[in-house]
Order: sequence, then C-alpha cells, then structure tokens
Amino acid sequence: MGTSTSPQPNPPRTERDRTVPAAPPLSRTPITDWRPEDSEFWDAGGDRVARRNLVFSILTEHIGFSVWSLWSVLVLFLGPAYHVDAAGKFVLTAVPTAIGAAMRVPYSIAVVRFGGRTWTVISALLLLVPCALAATLITPGISYSTLMLLAALAGVGGGNFASSMTNINGFYPQRLKGWALGLNAGGGNLGVAVVQLAGLAVLAWAGSGHPRLLAGVYLPLIVLGSLGAGLWMDNLPRPADRFPAVRAACREPHTWVISALYIGTFGSFIGYSFAFGQVLQIQFKAQFATPVDAAYLTFLGPLIGSFTRPVGGRLADRYGGAQVTVWSFAAMAASAALVLAASAQHSLAMFVTGFVLLFALSGVGNGSVYKMIPGLFHERVATLGEERAQSLAGALIAIAGAIGAFGGVLVNLAFRESFLTYHTGTAAYATFLAAYVVLGGLTYTVYQRRALLRPASALAR
Repeated sequence: MGTSTSPQPNPPRTERDRTVPAAPPLSRTPITDWRPEDSEFWDAGGDRVARRNLVFSILTEHIGFSVWSLWSVLVLFLGPAYHVDAAGKFVLTAVPTAIGAAMRVPYSIAVVRFGGRTWTVISALLLLVPCALAATLITPGISYSTLMLLAALAGVGGGNFASSMTNINGFYPQRLKGWALGLNAGGGNLGVAVVQLAGLAVLAWAGSGHPRLLAGVYLPLIVLGSLGAGLWMDNLPRPADRFPAVRAACREPHTWVISALYIGTFGSFIGYSFAFGQVLQIQFKAQFATPVDAAYLTFLGPLIGSFTRPVGGRLADRYGGAQVTVWSFAAMAASAALVLAASAQHSLAMFVTGFVLLFALSGVGNGSVYKMIPGLFHERVATLGEERAQSLAGALIAIAGAIGAFGGVLVNLAFRESFLTYHTGTAAYATFLAAYVVLGGLTYTVYQRRALLRPASALAR
C-alpha cells in the first residue's frame, strides 16, 4: 500500500534568502548577496554584518581624518626657528585640505573597483607615508617647500572619508542611512579633535620643539587600523563600472546644489578645524601667547562638531534632510553674526562661544545634507533599478564630498586675506555670515518651497 503525502507548501523564502553570507576573517571571498532593504534578510543577520563593517570603517576613517588634519596642529609647533609667518601657516593648512578634496572622487571609485575591505586596508596603509616622512624630516632649518610637500602628502587622509561613506552607504537600508552615515562621518570627524588633543599632550609633555613625535604616534595606530579592516570588514558585490555613474551624477542638477550645501556645512567644519588655533593666536595674542595656550581650546570645536553630526543624520531621518539643513544654516548665520560682534568688541568669551556654535551646527548640517543624498535617488529605484540608484548615490557622495571639502580651502584663504589686508578676521566673518544666508535660502527654495523635481520633493519630506 503506497504512502500518500500531501505536497508541502513552499516556504515564503528560500534558504539562500534567509542566509546572510559574510566573508570569513582573512578570506578573499566577497559577499555575493546583499539586500538590506529586505527586512527578513536584515533581521536575520544583515544588521550585524553592517554594524561590524561600520565599526571598522569608523576606526580607519578616524585615523585618516587625524592624518589629514595633522597640519592644523603641526603649524602650532613652527616657532621662529622655522621662519614661517602667519600667512605661510594658513597656506600650510590649506594645502592638505585641497589635496584631500581632490582625492575624494578617485577614492570613491576605488572602493567600488576593489571592494570595501580591500580598499580600506590599502588606503589606511597609504597614511604611513605622510606620517613617516613628517616624523623623520621636520626639524628647524627645513625649507618651506619641503614643509609644503609634507603637508600635501597628508592630504591623502582626506580621501578616506569618501571611500568610507560610499562603502557604508551600500550596507544600510534607506530608513537607516541618515543615522549610519552620520555616525560614520561623525566618528571620522572626531579624528580632527583627537589629533589636536594628541598635539596638546605632546606640547605639554615634550614642548614645542618636538613636532615629529606627533606624527610618529600615528604610525602604530595606522598599522592596527589596517589590520582590523583586513580581519573584520567585507567586500560587497561590486556594481557596474563607476565611471558612467559619476558622469550621470554630474548631469544631475541636484549634484551641484548638494555640493554647494556641503561647502557650507562640511567645508565650514574642516576649514574652522584647521584654522581656529591660528586665529586665536593672531586675534587674541595676549591670551594665547604660546601654542599650548591655543591647543587647550582648539580641540573643543571639532569635538563638538563630530558628536553633533550623527545627531543631524538622526534629525534628518525624522524630519527630513531639507528642513534640518535650512534651520542649520539659519542658526549658523546667527552664530557667525555673534563671532563678528565678538571680533569688533574683542570679547574672547563671546568669540569662543560663537565658534563652538558654528562647529556644532556645521556638524548637524553635515549629517542632514548627507541624508539628502541617498534620498535623491531612492524615489527612482523603480525606474533605475536598485543597483543603479545605489551607484548614482555613491557617485554623488564622492562629488559632493570633494567639492564640499574645498570649502575648507576657501575658509583658510578667507582668513589669510582678511588678516593680511585688515589685520583682523572681521572681513572673513562677514563673508561667512553672507554665505550661510545664501545657502539657507538656496536649500529652502529648491527643496522645501518649489520642489520642482520628484527627488527634490522626496528630500523635502
């Protein structure tokens, strides 16, 4: 007598769908299937894989930011024996900012070409070059051209940000991108404050005659960061060639609007981070007669701005990136007005308060603008396909990150010209104030008021 069996119902998901493949440590096998928008896939372990990659992405990006902003501290060590005046020091901080900005697009392409884990290891190891050379060559009598070369080499640390953000953007679902990208960027930005604290420690312990010690501190940290990335990060499936995505993003009008907004937010953050210590020493000489005096305060602004960046991303997740960005620019304009008034009245307390607010608000704006980028293409997934939309978002991140970082160059050049021409930073502060008003109006007009294109209306929500 045969045994009759009724057909078993098909499971809603295959075994493959329920599995979250992740490359084992030290394996060269990339993840072959990644679907963060699938809630079952995400809850079955995708979130753990994404979180692990986020942790080591933050670590290596943090070190990259520290190396990139190394010269914001090293210029404080360059006393009379180095024969570099204030104008020359502003150039030394502008050079790595510019190089770092230029490196962001190729770094973003490289992370797609080679994979997140692979490129994170390579880009981290590249940081050994500027640190090793600075730890070897910086001594009294070194030529200004050599100092310029060393500062330029430190610019490679600025590229790490773009590749890290592009990589993490691929790991997280749309609903969590604001928080994840804000946390990734904030942890990286924290490197600016940490290198300034490390500089303060070296100044307090060894004095201003040993700048090479600060660069040397980062050599073992770079090795440890690259080792951690190699052991515990993953390579996601590689999308199509990135160059078409970059070209397509360049034809997208919102790419240039977002880039302008990022000049005002991240450009302000990195520009002020590099210049703040010098501004204090020039404008308030009596209170900041030595580098140590300035170093006690320089870390405060970058520290606060780094912590507020994920806050901006979280607020953007809840209220919409455009709305948070508009209010950030409005508050930054008010803070710039406070700094302008403090400069005219020679009030140090008011001056520091205004700058701390600028750092904090630029951090909020950083997070909210980056939330707007993935949302720009999310509404087009049905027509573009998820992979194409993801590639375009990553390309826009690279372009906006590169152009936005040049805002830091503009900040340093504005300070240089203002102090050279008027012997005060007043003209620079007035320029910053006007810029924030214009950028706030641009955000409101394009993304909140008019919303002419569907992606723009999606961003405004």
